[in-house]
Amino acid sequence: MSELITENVVKKTTLNIGFDDTDSPKGMCTTFLAYKVVDLLKKQKTEFLDFPKLIRFNPNIPWKTRGNGAVSIKIKTSNPSKVKNQIKSLVSKYSDTKNGANPGLVFFESDSIPNEFTEFSDLALWQLINRNNAKKFAKKNNLEYFYKGNGQGLVGAIGAIGYDFHDHTLELLSYRKKHKFGKERKISITSVKEMQEKTFPDTFNSFDTKKGRVLITPHGPDPVFFGVRGENVDSLIYASKIIKSKEKLDGYMIFKSNQGTGDHLKNELTIQTMKPYASGKLTGIVSNSPKVVKGGHVFFKILSNDNEFWCAVYKPTGMSTIASNLIKGDKISVGGGVRKASKSFPRIINLEFIDIISLEKQIKISNPICKKCNKKMKSKGKGQGFQCIRCGKKSSRKINEVIPRKLIKQLYLPKVSAHRHLTRPQQRQGIQNKSTNFKNSQSK
Repeated sequence: MSELITENVVKKTTLNIGFDDTDSPKGMCTTFLAYKVVDLLKKQKTEFLDFPKLIRFNPNIPWKTRGNGAVSIKIKTSNPSKVKNQIKSLVSKYSDTKNGANPGLVFFESDSIPNEFTEFSDLALWQLINRNNAKKFAKKNNLEYFYKGNGQGLVGAIGAIGYDFHDHTLELLSYRKKHKFGKERKISITSVKEMQEKTFPDTFNSFDTKKGRVLITPHGPDPVFFGVRGENVDSLIYASKIIKSKEKLDGYMIFKSNQGTGDHLKNELTIQTMKPYASGKLTGIVSNSPKVVKGGHVFFKILSNDNEFWCAVYKPTGMSTIASNLIKGDKISVGGGVRKASKSFPRIINLEFIDIISLEKQIKISNPICKKCNKKMKSKGKGQGFQCIRCGKKSSRKINEVIPRKLIKQLYLPKVSAHRHLTRPQQRQGIQNKSTNFKNSQSK
């Protein structure tokens, strides 16, 4: 007689967790909350399905804090209800609501992410999404959600779950111990410079060599000590070991991110989509002579699809000289964020890049050149023509002279210290990072 042995197989649920807007200008950080969530889940031997994802959304939203980043985490768990309650508690504990944070938390149980999520996420990258639309989305899709304050964080929470990577980077974020929050960060400048030299091009935007400025440390009171951005795990860990500081840190975690991808500028701006705070790009012809105003800022217009758009290039970007040397007829592609109309200007695009496609010939009218002496002739007086003072040769009319342009056909970016989180740096042009090499233990 055979005996059947049955085992109790515990069914595991795939749980997508998204959260945003837990920080304020006075403290805390959404990635630090993720660090605490992962630490808790690791202690419970949770199965992680990918890196925690740090998604930067539209950087032109006026009420954002710092980089407008939201986080999502994908796990398998045999007790989703317990995990949800634990994370709700952590969101409440690590959100700076007393200083204006409006945290949002979303749970979605599924192995795959529906297209509706991805479409919502795509919009959040370059447009302004009302928090009420996020609440409607959550209800329509039967999501479990939780928020405090006005619920603005639900936009990023849904978007972080729905984000579809076509390219990605990684960021190693190191965190301070609690008693160091808000205190000055002391880091070896020499070590950061050395780190960049040794890890380039596998890391990016760590040190501004022209200004001698460290770019990996934030300046606010949040828990982050430094963040190194790059292409792969090994390079980030190697980079972190080169950086020197006397401060004893709490630990680090590696995030998969859309930083350095330029994703917010992939959509075309048109007369219909050029709404306040939108981000995007357009291609057209420079339609007026650029104007340089007080402070060195430059304004010009571009004609695209029979519509004219104002563009602004501000001095701190380092691109104002490029913009001032444009002339009518130059064909360019530009990208940036739309500023709402003011008394002085209609809606205007604050530029984050200028890509010169073709250059118009720059011509000035000048006195004729003597073919024999190769010297410019002198005017004999109004209406009396021109004469060479050497050989006496005469001419009756001026000539068109081509002036060499100070620009070439290429992509111009802001200086590295003026890059936004999403700016695609020069070294990443043409790169599409598809490999993840995820391991189940990327926090320490």
